[in-house]
Amino acid sequence: MHVASLFMASLLLLLPCTEMKRPGRGRGLRAARQKLTQHRARGAGRHNRTGPSRLVSPDCLESTESGDVFVDCQDQRLTYIPSSQTWAKEPKHFLLARNRIRVLRDGGFLGYKSLTSIDLQQNQISSVEEGAFQGLTHLTTLLLQHNHLETLSEEALIPLPNLRYLRLYDNPWNCLCPMDSLIRTLQVPSNRNLGTHARCAEPIRLKGIKLKKIDPELLCKEWDPTSNTQDDQTDPKYPVEPSPLRTKPDATTFCHTYIFPQIRMNCSKQGLTEVPTGIPEDVVHVDLSHNSIRHLKARDFQGARSLRTLNLSSNSMERIDTASLFGLLYLHELDLSDNNLHFFQYGVLEDLYFLSKLKLGGNPWVCDYSIHYMVYWLHLHPGVMHSGLLCHSPPEHVGESVEKYVHAYNRECPKDRQHSRADQEEMDPELWNTEMEAQGELEEELEPSHLRAPQKYHIIRLS
Repeated sequence: MHVASLFMASLLLLLPCTEMKRPGRGRGLRAARQKLTQHRARGAGRHNRTGPSRLVSPDCLESTESGDVFVDCQDQRLTYIPSSQTWAKEPKHFLLARNRIRVLRDGGFLGYKSLTSIDLQQNQISSVEEGAFQGLTHLTTLLLQHNHLETLSEEALIPLPNLRYLRLYDNPWNCLCPMDSLIRTLQVPSNRNLGTHARCAEPIRLKGIKLKKIDPELLCKEWDPTSNTQDDQTDPKYPVEPSPLRTKPDATTFCHTYIFPQIRMNCSKQGLTEVPTGIPEDVVHVDLSHNSIRHLKARDFQGARSLRTLNLSSNSMERIDTASLFGLLYLHELDLSDNNLHFFQYGVLEDLYFLSKLKLGGNPWVCDYSIHYMVYWLHLHPGVMHSGLLCHSPPEHVGESVEKYVHAYNRECPKDRQHSRADQEEMDPELWNTEMEAQGELEEELEPSHLRAPQKYHIIRLS
């Protein structure tokens, strides 16, 4: 009995130890900890509404325009995609331009099922994993221009059945075999708005050629690594685009295009010496400030028919040709401040039917007869708010309002002497059918119709 009791007591003492050392529980605890660690690692860039999300991106702006929810996280130095649970409402447009995102990881946009546009331009993206856009079935617009992408698989675009606009230019594309499927996709006729303007950076034999124009059959051909680079460049089997005849810069290369909430192009501080070509017809705002555009030439903005605002300030501009603003029928705001303009040639402003704001400050306006056209035009368009129209020369008018100068000029003109001279010329038969009369008629024809004074008619009774 004593031995049996001792055995039972020993067994009871060993039971807790055995229970704690059960293999299942140990593995379960370790697995749970491991899973939690992995979850935290994956969720380092994801936060819920009650978590630290507000501390990570406090300056992101949530707004609603025309019923669409916008989340603006531009210029926030973000290195990841914030969680969809961060926002009060499901966004339709996600603006992430000018951040520090390097990799778009699998599932990075999970939860953003309502998104129709994503702007990721001007980041540092060098890699897009195949599942990065998983769940974005409503996405129509994806902006990836101005990044560091060398290759992109077609697989990454498969979750985007409604994609209509894809911007890929200004990336160092390496046009080799891994790009084959993407290039074939871009070249499908129905995908005309996917990958426009994107060009190869490597290899040398394909540098500068648009992705839409490369023969995909050539991408996967093996090349002798010992072959001379010069031979690659001159190989007749490869399409070589002819050097363009024009030297004008292309807007898609020098400017940053932002689609939402309105299409605008930022070409500021790009060292431009002339207005770039290729400004899309649907662009609403263009900023060309702080460049070196000294001369606006005829039809510089011919294709930009939807422009509402145009900023040409701080360009040291000296001359604007008559047809320079041709086609800008719907322009509302024009900024020409801080240039080197002395006057406007006749007709420069004639196409600006809906202009409502004109900035003219910081220009050395010369108050002589050449400035009268601008004042007359403003007089005929009283709805245009203008600023900065002050005389810079001659010295006696420095700082004076140009309108005041023109009114004073008209007041000082001897009207009584003008009338007596006109009456004398009209009534003196000796001046009829003379060279002086012909010269007067020619001058009247040359004068703009809306600036002409009402003609006087005299009834002469013949008896």
